[in-house]
Amino acid sequence: MEFVSSLGGGDGLRVEETLGSGYVRLRVAEAERRQAKHDIRCVEDAVIEMLRNARDAGARRIFVAGWRDGNMRSLVIVDDGVGIPHEMHKRVFDARVTSKLDSIHMDRWGVHGRGMALYSIAQNAEEARIIDSNVGLGTSIGVTFDTNAIGERADQSTWPTVVESKGEYAVRGPRNIARACVEFAMEARGSCAVYFGSASEAVATMYARVEPLGAPPHSFDSDGLSNVPLSSRPAWAHDARDLRMAAETLGLQMSERTAHRIVRSQIAPLRNVLLTVSGNNGSTTSPIDKTNAERNLRLSEEDKRELSEAFEEELQRVVARYYFILDGKPKIRVEKNVVRLSVACREED
Repeated sequence: MEFVSSLGGGDGLRVEETLGSGYVRLRVAEAERRQAKHDIRCVEDAVIEMLRNARDAGARRIFVAGWRDGNMRSLVIVDDGVGIPHEMHKRVFDARVTSKLDSIHMDRWGVHGRGMALYSIAQNAEEARIIDSNVGLGTSIGVTFDTNAIGERADQSTWPTVVESKGEYAVRGPRNIARACVEFAMEARGSCAVYFGSASEAVATMYARVEPLGAPPHSFDSDGLSNVPLSSRPAWAHDARDLRMAAETLGLQMSERTAHRIVRSQIAPLRNVLLTVSGNNGSTTSPIDKTNAERNLRLSEEDKRELSEAFEEELQRVVARYYFILDGKPKIRVEKNVVRLSVACREED
């Protein structure tokens, strides 16, 4: 292949057939490479593709941590989906590699399931790798972009607003990473929750709001945590040192001082992005008809799930201060104009 390349200036590796008059038929690999370069035009595009991957892997919670160092934008996305076998950690970045042989997913961004999303990201990123994953444990993926080559919205600090009009909701604001997360969360509403913030905020959220699943780790290092679900690792931590080590296995680096702040509840856990923007909207709603004495409150099943998740998140944070944990999921009962939420609690072992 090197010999052919040296004779043809590289064209022999890119061209399948010369048609004349300057026209050629590209080889599949070259066509895929060019398409991949087009698929990811900015950092926000890559965020959407990684969120779609996590959703299609059955994730219920997706944590997006982002930070910038000069021109380099780094992202780590942790999910609780089905996970990726060790032997596939590098192969998933090859073109046309997918676990969706018999299924594809059509959403507002088009077809998903061609095996091109991670390939496109890898073609445009300075680094793209599976930090850790295994079957049944979820996935942590890290990517780094040079924003001089792949741009991002200049304003990354402004959160979007959600505007309601005639029963339809629209997201407004800079098309930054936060907005990408909110738009995806609205599309995936009812199937998964998205959390977006800094590395320390993501760890604080997993520490405070994710139940410790699996068997307790025998040590807080990559070996001891290897069989523990990824998003549960911070929740198993007994102290700041354990927490820092658990975070490192996810690709979320932090100092022990920062870990101490998380343990002391000095860094607040994130709310899912839909709850974050729920009070940040420009909607105008019609006044409630108080003249109808027979009007009763009714909640859809989707709204009940959203209310239950919000209640659970806030309550987990509070009861942890008293060394209690939740015993089961919150139950919601609607009685005329009263909403009753209840959940059992028990002392920590």
